[in-house]
Amino acid sequence: MFIPKPNPLITIYITNYNYGKYIKESIESVLNQTCQDFELIIIDDGSTDNSKEIINSYSNNEKIRIIFQNNKGLNITNNIALRVARGKFIMRLDADDYLDSNALLVMSNIISKDDELGLIFPDYFLVDADGNVLSVAKRHSFDNNVSLLDQPAHGACTMIRKKFLQILGGYDEQFKCQDGYELWIKFTKKYKVTNVNTPLFYYRQHGLNLTSDERKILNTRASIKDKYIKKNGFKNMKSVAIIPVRGSKYKSNNVVFTKLNDKYVIDWKIDEALKSEKISLVVVSSPDEKIEEHVLAKYGENTKIKFHKREEELARLNIDLTQTINNILKQDYISEIDPQILVVLSVENPFVKSAFIDDAINSMNIFKTDSLISVRQETSMFFQHDGGGMKPILNQEKFSKLEREALYKYSGGIIAVKTSQFMKSLKLISGTVGHIVIDEQSAHVLKTKYDVKIAQFLAKQEPEV
Repeated sequence: MFIPKPNPLITIYITNYNYGKYIKESIESVLNQTCQDFELIIIDDGSTDNSKEIINSYSNNEKIRIIFQNNKGLNITNNIALRVARGKFIMRLDADDYLDSNALLVMSNIISKDDELGLIFPDYFLVDADGNVLSVAKRHSFDNNVSLLDQPAHGACTMIRKKFLQILGGYDEQFKCQDGYELWIKFTKKYKVTNVNTPLFYYRQHGLNLTSDERKILNTRASIKDKYIKKNGFKNMKSVAIIPVRGSKYKSNNVVFTKLNDKYVIDWKIDEALKSEKISLVVVSSPDEKIEEHVLAKYGENTKIKFHKREEELARLNIDLTQTINNILKQDYISEIDPQILVVLSVENPFVKSAFIDDAINSMNIFKTDSLISVRQETSMFFQHDGGGMKPILNQEKFSKLEREALYKYSGGIIAVKTSQFMKSLKLISGTVGHIVIDEQSAHVLKTKYDVKIAQFLAKQEPEV
């Protein structure tokens, strides 16, 4: 008769809520590991489907412990698993995902050889509802290529040294999702992490995943960073927002006085910048007298906003914005603030919330970057004509779905840069460049009449955006 070890090397816990369709495959993928030095804890979070019947069919397996509970949410469940885990290392597996048979062997061998290593995670396959492989999520090697830790490990199938996780106090139960991101922020500040450039688990895409709610994810990530900043006594980085607007001669100025829900586009942008907790001053820069009159009439009594009279020649399309910013930095009201960060905001992105502006500044503070851009992940292929026909760029001839590497597109119109870095390089984007991901609506840019019509529709659906 098999007698389980009282202190197994690894604790794997499966979290389940109404994944009766998939949980058997998840459980079997653990039981069939080449490394058998583990215990498996199955935690059902109040399922109402046939999950309980399937889980109970494993009740006689000595390697398995089963917990049924009322719906408590992910991070509370994570902490329950942490309290009852007997393994030296702990790893979560979601009930709709499953492991490669060598996953535990590979990761435990690496983390066991280095007592300072606290966390290890692998690449993984993305599969559809039926388990068909769609693509591979690949990361750069932490041993050779990674110096900026602003891309977290996946929350599931990440092996963690339990002692280190306990020292950090486990998971923050304030947050209902993005447990991996919350852990990553505080973990990487104290402990060594690494990865395995081999796909070792299968992450299912079926439309029911929590991670399909993009706005909720991004808002949660921003809240995690903001709480970390406040909790850990980070020094406030004084910041100035600059909203550059070209004169009426230029097409880009046409959208400024376009109305979205009876509110000018320029006011959408200014109002969100003024709401920012991190921005000390908002500077609108333009050579256009109509814009100057509007800003002074509407915001003239607000001490948090200034209008900068931009020289006409500096507003030309072929003139770099850095010359305008240099001019702004010479103003007395800037010297009085002595900002550490400059945040340039595009007026053509009216739906970018103040939370994203704050998130950009927090991200620079946490990850110690010199500059930062707002982005959206881009999955399209890109081509250029080389005179003989269309050719894929960036080695995208390798862009089968199984070899896809993430590309990012500058979107949302946020560029942040440390003032010292800007003065040194005379560039907005230089040094170590960080990023924040924005939601699709925030990325909406006003370039054409069609874009404006879409924006007017979006404004009516969510007037407080």
